[in-house]
Amino acid sequence: MHDLRRQALESGKTVSRKAKSKQSSTLSSRGNSAANSRPGSKAVSRAGSDDEGDLSDETSFSVNSIDEMIAADDSELPSEAWKSELADRIEETIDRKRSSVQGREAALTAYIRILTSAYAEEEIQGRKMDLVASFLKSIKAETSEKETILAMKALAMTIITAPSDSIYDAASSLLKRTISDSASIPTKSAAIHTLGCCTFYGGASDDDILDNMTYFLEIISSDGHYIEAPDEAGPVVTALEEWGFLATLIEDLSAETEDAMEAFVEQLGSIDPTVQIAAGENIALLYEKSYTPPEDNEVLSDSDEDVVADPDTDDGVPKLVKRYAAYRRTDQLVHTLSDLSKLSTRSLSKKDKKSIHTNFADILNSVENPTRGPRYQNAISHETGKRYGSRMAVRIHKDGVMRIDKWWKLMRLKGLRRVLQGGFITHYEKNGVVFESLPIMITTDRTGERKSG
Repeated sequence: MHDLRRQALESGKTVSRKAKSKQSSTLSSRGNSAANSRPGSKAVSRAGSDDEGDLSDETSFSVNSIDEMIAADDSELPSEAWKSELADRIEETIDRKRSSVQGREAALTAYIRILTSAYAEEEIQGRKMDLVASFLKSIKAETSEKETILAMKALAMTIITAPSDSIYDAASSLLKRTISDSASIPTKSAAIHTLGCCTFYGGASDDDILDNMTYFLEIISSDGHYIEAPDEAGPVVTALEEWGFLATLIEDLSAETEDAMEAFVEQLGSIDPTVQIAAGENIALLYEKSYTPPEDNEVLSDSDEDVVADPDTDDGVPKLVKRYAAYRRTDQLVHTLSDLSKLSTRSLSKKDKKSIHTNFADILNSVENPTRGPRYQNAISHETGKRYGSRMAVRIHKDGVMRIDKWWKLMRLKGLRRVLQGGFITHYEKNGVVFESLPIMITTDRTGERKSG
C-alpha cells in the first residue's frame, strides 16, 4: 500500500480520534474580533493537483502557489451585457426538463464565470433557492464528473454572493454523502471544499462548525481511508485546507488543539509536498491562536514568560499572552520543521523543493515566534534597525496593498481565492460578505495612507 506518510501505519497508532472536550471551546460572537468573525446572512493547494485533470478554471478550487495567488490578475466583465446573459443562464439552470448534460455543463460554466467576475447579489437573490435546488440535483445525480463539480462550484459562488442561513441545512448531508460515496477523487475533493464554504457562509451552527472540523480531521488522520479514498493526497489536502479555514471562526481552540496537532505533525511526514505544507500552515495557525491579547483589566508582568512582545513591531502594538501549550513537544517539532526548511532530495522537482523551503522557513519562524506571521523577514533594515517583518501583500489595483501578516488572514484569503479565483478583488470591493471575511486595512503605495477597503 502506497501510504501518504513515510511512517504510515507501522506506528500502530489509532488512525483517528474525536476531539475530546469540544464543549469547552467557545465560538466568538460576530463582533468579537476580526480573526474569529463570520459574516452574517473563504490557496489553496500548493501545486495544481492531478485531481483537477483537464477540467476548466470554473471547476477549480485551487491556485498554484501563494505567490501566484496574491499576484493573480482580477477578472472583470467588460459591460452590463452580463446581466441579460446571467438571466438566461439562470433560467437554463433551473429549467432542467429538456436539458442535456452538455447543456447543463455549459450553463453552469457561464453562471460561474459571470458570478466570479461580477457582483450579482441583486440579480440572483430572488432565484437563489431555486438555483440551489438545481445544483443539488446535479450533485445528487452525479451524471458526469464535470457537471457535478461545476454544480458544487456554482453552489459555493452562490453562497458567497448571496449568503443564506438555510443553505447549509439543505446541502450539508448531500455533500457529506458525496464525499463518502463518490467514486471520483476530484468530486470528493470538490465536495470537501464546498462543504467548508457552506459551513462558513451557509448558516451552520456553532456545533456544526466543530462537527465538520472533526469530520475533516478524520479524513486527515486516516489518510483518506475514512472516505474510501485511501492514500489519495487530494482529499487530504482539501480537508487540511478547510479545517484551517473553519478554525479561523473559533476563538478558543484549546480543546481541539491536541488531536489536531497530532494529526498535522504526522502529516509532515507525507511524501506529498502539498499535504506537508497544508499541515504545516495549520500548525502555524494553532501556535498563533494559542496567544491572545490581554483581556480588559488583565494585569501583566514583564517577568512573566507567558507574556511576549515582538521587539521589531511598532510601538503601541499590544503584548500577547500564551493561553495554552499548542504542542507538548515543540523542541521535536522545531527540529522537524528545520529539516523540512532545508530539505534536499532528488525525488522532488525544483519547484516543489523551493516551495517546501520557503513555506517551512515561514512556519518554523512562527512556531518559534508566534507573534510573527507568514513571509516574515528576519533581515535587519539599515534605516530602522528593525527586522523587515511580514512582506506578504496582495496588490489592489495600482496603488493599494493588503498586508497578510497573520496566519488567520492567509487562511481566509486562501479560502476566498479557492472559490472566487480571479474575481477576488471585484468581490472584495463590492461584496460586503467578502470584506467582512477579511476586513484588512488597505495601504496606498504612494502616500502610505490607509483605507478600509
